[in-house]
Amino acid sequence: MHMRILLTTLVLFSAVLCASAQKRPLRPGDLYRQQSTGGGQISPDGNWMLYTLTTTDSAKDRRNTDIWMMRWNGTDNIQLTSSPDGENNPKWSPDNKYISFTTSRNLSGSQVFLLNRLGGEAIKLTDVKGDLNDYEWSPDGKKLLLTIKDYEDTAKKKGAKPWVLNKYNFKRDVSGYQYDTRKTHLYLFDVTTKKLDTLTKGEYNENDGQWSPDGNSIAFVSNHTEDPDKNSNSDIFIIDAKPGAVAKQFTTWAGRDGSPQWSPDGKTIAYTRSTSAENFIMYDQAILCVQPVSGGEVKLLSKSLDRPISSAKWNKDGKSIAALVSDDCERYVVNYDVASGKMTKVIGGNRVFGSLELHPSGNWLTTMSDPTLPYEFYALENGSLRRLTKVQDSFVANLSLARVEKVVSKSKDGNTVSSLLYLPEGSTGKNLPVIFYIHGGPVAQDEFSFDLTRQMFAAKGYAVVGVNYRGSNGRGIDYSKAIYADWGNKEVLDIHGAVDHLVSKGVIDQNRMAISGWSYGGILTDYCIASDTRFKAAVSGAGSALQLSLYGVDMYILQLDNEMGQPWKDNNYEKYLKMSYPFLHADRIKTPTLFMTGEKDFNVPAVGSEQMYQALRSIGTPTELIVYPGQFHGISLPAYQRDRFERYLAWFDKYLK
Repeated sequence: MHMRILLTTLVLFSAVLCASAQKRPLRPGDLYRQQSTGGGQISPDGNWMLYTLTTTDSAKDRRNTDIWMMRWNGTDNIQLTSSPDGENNPKWSPDNKYISFTTSRNLSGSQVFLLNRLGGEAIKLTDVKGDLNDYEWSPDGKKLLLTIKDYEDTAKKKGAKPWVLNKYNFKRDVSGYQYDTRKTHLYLFDVTTKKLDTLTKGEYNENDGQWSPDGNSIAFVSNHTEDPDKNSNSDIFIIDAKPGAVAKQFTTWAGRDGSPQWSPDGKTIAYTRSTSAENFIMYDQAILCVQPVSGGEVKLLSKSLDRPISSAKWNKDGKSIAALVSDDCERYVVNYDVASGKMTKVIGGNRVFGSLELHPSGNWLTTMSDPTLPYEFYALENGSLRRLTKVQDSFVANLSLARVEKVVSKSKDGNTVSSLLYLPEGSTGKNLPVIFYIHGGPVAQDEFSFDLTRQMFAAKGYAVVGVNYRGSNGRGIDYSKAIYADWGNKEVLDIHGAVDHLVSKGVIDQNRMAISGWSYGGILTDYCIASDTRFKAAVSGAGSALQLSLYGVDMYILQLDNEMGQPWKDNNYEKYLKMSYPFLHADRIKTPTLFMTGEKDFNVPAVGSEQMYQALRSIGTPTELIVYPGQFHGISLPAYQRDRFERYLAWFDKYLK
């Protein structure tokens, strides 16, 4: 009898343990638990790394960023800051003794602070007027290169005055109306004397300043064309690191040059160049270039690759350059031999690498994410990964996440399209309700990284599909430019091709399909629901449909002028009307559609969602409009992000379940 009681107790205890170990679906409130890493910096002696950790306070409805320090061997992990103001941009002093960072700490703006790595309180190093945007240590540690926007004494302003606008490109998301005529320049700050010297001045903006290895020169990026407001040009300039020096233009490409990186011997600069020299560069991708500082031929290392290059950094030997390549749902690490131009793939797979930082040993610090794990830091040593941070373990440990696989389909015109399919945990992968969640950009790609939105939808039992339609990157420049001045045509064919493919395979239920997206994904949602009625529900976020009405309303005047042309010239009016078919044929739309937008969005202004909402209300198609007060193109307030998830899911459940 006692044995039976004991066995029953053990069985019950085991059941409790199993239940506690069971994983659960992702919920909207989980966004408060997710943390994010950034800012990886390696100490000069190679023994430590700095990084930032951003957390969310649900009670205060805000995020805060602190600085952490971890041993390179992955053992000690120490929090260095914890103020409510947050700290960013951590860097090591070249002598290995101090850690610098920027923070406001109850000041009128950000300043550079110094923290002795042996301990103690951080001390304020700079006291500059104006907006401090960035800083870089000189190689000898005696100076800082500061990037500062001109000072404006707001205390002297009397009353509210009208904003005087005279720029061609007069609107920008977040910063708003461009009435501020202040410029951003470079300055030299003496760490010992705290003397601030002007390095650049004038009517141009300078950024991305980089010290030469010997500390005698600085490379930076600027647009010195006659009217910078009317083009997308940028060039690299070089200036002696002393007051009164005159900058010399290093690159002359009519397109965009940027991200300068000095070679270890200071004789060559690696940088990225746009493929196109056009005034507006939307459908483009960066090419890795090298050029002698003394002048000479530009070598386009990655031109034949026909894929976007980013995060290029010189190897320790100065003979090769490591970089990231975006390629058909992946982002992998490559190495370019400068002399031969040969590219070698270092590491890749169904995952995404996000940054590169050289270790004194010649190895690399990198970040990596896959579909079930947000970004963490890793040591990349001889082509192998060694995980450093484990920030995300507590977030994903008890979650049942969707499995993700690549799907290849063909559109009606024969185009081959890659998509990512999210299958809910425990599903059979057959006859599932589905949400096609379309990425924005359009020049971006769905890739094998952690995606909170798609995982959230899959957690409710939906298959989720991300389609890399024509216009996306990762498939070459021609693939990106295929939709030039022809929105809502080839992309819609590609989305429907993916739908047809998954229906034919029995993966999804064609009677329970929804479509959604944000930004250009919202625009494509509008195009799709105006094309046919196969989608039973839609959520269009920050989209637009009456494209003619956005001329002079959104922040894309350069794109509209160069891609579509001015509406009153030639046959451009007809072109705008053709691309406005979701609004002009709104009477065809039968799909119940929820529209969402930020009140202060100047990227794709709220009027785009308002017009479509009004049209559907006028014809009686079920619809709602959600406007998030004070929000820009990206909804940043945590409470609003949670609300958006809840509204997405409630709308889909109402019409698909």
